[in-house]
Amino acid sequence: MKILVIEDDTKVARALAKGLREEGFAVDVVTDGDAGLVEALHGGPDAVLLDVALPGRDGWSVLTAMRAAGATTPVLMLTARDDVEDRVKGLALGADDYVVKPFAFVEVVARTRALLRRGQASGETVMAYADLVHDTRTGVTTRGETEIELTRREAMLLVLLLRHKREILSRSYIAEHIWDFTFDGDSNVLDTSIWRLRKKIDGDFPRKLIHTIRGRGYVLR
Repeated sequence: MKILVIEDDTKVARALAKGLREEGFAVDVVTDGDAGLVEALHGGPDAVLLDVALPGRDGWSVLTAMRAAGATTPVLMLTARDDVEDRVKGLALGADDYVVKPFAFVEVVARTRALLRRGQASGETVMAYADLVHDTRTGVTTRGETEIELTRREAMLLVLLLRHKREILSRSYIAEHIWDFTFDGDSNVLDTSIWRLRKKIDGDFPRKLIHTIRGRGYVLR
């Protein structure tokens, strides 16, 4: 899961990014509202942690523009004020939840996970292609009548491929969403992980679903 943090306080942003990464999330950090809006709309985050007081566009403006553009990404507002008016304003503009600064990091993680679960519950929980089925709620993966045991990272890879079935995903796109790093062409971590996933998903079945497109990336088709 990829989390976008839009926060201009570098100390707070750094602490959030470090903690969320330790919890297993991929994290992007943006420090102003204009760049944050671009990343929220085009960077493919699964959730956004959005500060209210930002240079450029403020958090309210970013949130308004996101919803006007049709983005349904869950948004957790980070605000320094606990006024009822601010909370109502955020929810009215389309925020999903909020925390008040100074906040406990464990609360941010808990609320972020709750938003992600809520998004899954209201959306697609059972993902399928051909005879391959993955339940994001239970974590159970099957191919036909065979249950396949996946590691957490393998399941994340599979979900990404299922969300973009028949689309060729570049190595850099996969790396940024699963490992939170930019692919530099030297690491074989991604290739090894895809190989292990393919061995489990395709190894014992005549129809192969995960394919390498030379020079372009990987695709589920």
